[in-house]
Amino acid sequence: MASSSVNPALQVTYDVLIIGGSTAGLSAALMLGRSLRKVLVIDGGRPCNRYTPHSHGFMTRDGETPAQLLALAKAQALAYPTVTFLPSFVTNIAQNGSGFVVQTDERGAFFARRVLLATGVEDLMPPIEGFAKCWGKSVLHCPYCHGYEVHSQPLGLLGNGDAGYELVRLIQNWSKDLTLFTNGPSTLSAEQERQVQQLGIPLIESPISRIEHENGLMRAVYFQDGSRLPLSAMFARVPFRQHTNLAEQIGCELTATGLIAVAEFGQTSVSGVYAAGDNSSPMRQIALASASGVKAGSWINRELIDEDLAAMLSTERKTEMRPA
Repeated sequence: MASSSVNPALQVTYDVLIIGGSTAGLSAALMLGRSLRKVLVIDGGRPCNRYTPHSHGFMTRDGETPAQLLALAKAQALAYPTVTFLPSFVTNIAQNGSGFVVQTDERGAFFARRVLLATGVEDLMPPIEGFAKCWGKSVLHCPYCHGYEVHSQPLGLLGNGDAGYELVRLIQNWSKDLTLFTNGPSTLSAEQERQVQQLGIPLIESPISRIEHENGLMRAVYFQDGSRLPLSAMFARVPFRQHTNLAEQIGCELTATGLIAVAEFGQTSVSGVYAAGDNSSPMRQIALASASGVKAGSWINRELIDEDLAAMLSTERKTEMRPA
C-alpha cells in the first residue's frame, strides 16, 4: 500500500470515493454533490454498455447513445463543486482507521470515509466467430432494452436447459418467428421440449460455427453441420464476472450467481462499503442502475449525517460534563 507521501491527495479526506463513473456511479455522485459531500469518482472508461449503439427504457432519453447519456450525466454531476472526476483504475482497497485507502494504478492513493463500488460486470463471450462483434448490436441480452427494435422479425435464441426454456417463454412476446439453438445436445426436459414444439418454435441442436454479419448487424447463423439460417438478431444469456476483484479483495460477500450481495440501499457485508448498478443487480437496465446509485448515495449521506451528529453531540456532552 502506498504511503501518504505518494500522493498529496491522500491528506485530503473525501466523504465518499466512487469507483466507476457510469450510470450508477454518476447518479450517486449527483445525489452526494447535492448533499454538499466531498466526492471523488474514479473511472477507467470501460462501461458495460459501450458496445450498444442506443439505450432504451430511460424516460426522456429513450434512444440516445450510451456515450451521450454519460457525457450529460458527467457534466451535471461535475457542476457541483464538491464532486471531482479522476480517469484512472483502482488496484486496491484497504480499511484504514475510520475509512478506506484506495490505491490507483498511476495516480497514487486516496482516503475516503465511505466507498461505493459501481464497477459493473464483464460479459464472457462464447467462442463463436462473429458473436463478440455482434454483441449489443444484434446479439442481445435484454428484450426490454432492445426487443422493440427487432420485434416480429426472425430471431434466434441461444440457450439450453432451463435458461433456454425461459428465454423462449420471454422472447415469444416480441416475435413468433423464433428458433431455439441449444448449441449441442438439448438439456431441456421432455415437458419443456413439448411446450417449445407446441409454440411452433424449431429447436436446433447442431453447434453454431459462426455468425455472418455486417458491422455487427446479423445476417445469418452457420452451423457445424453446414446449414445456414438467415436471422435479424439473436438473444443470448452469457456468463459474466465482476469487472474487478475489489469487492472480494475488501471482503464483500457475493451471491451464488456472482453478484455483490447488497441490502436495499446498497449496503454490502462490509461496513462502509456500498455497491450499485450491474455489479449487484440481475436487472441490467440503465434506469435501474441510476435508481440504485441514487438510493446508495442518499443512504451514504444519511449514514454520514448520523456519524457526524453522534460525534458532535458526544463532544458537546463531554464539554458540559467537564468540571468548572
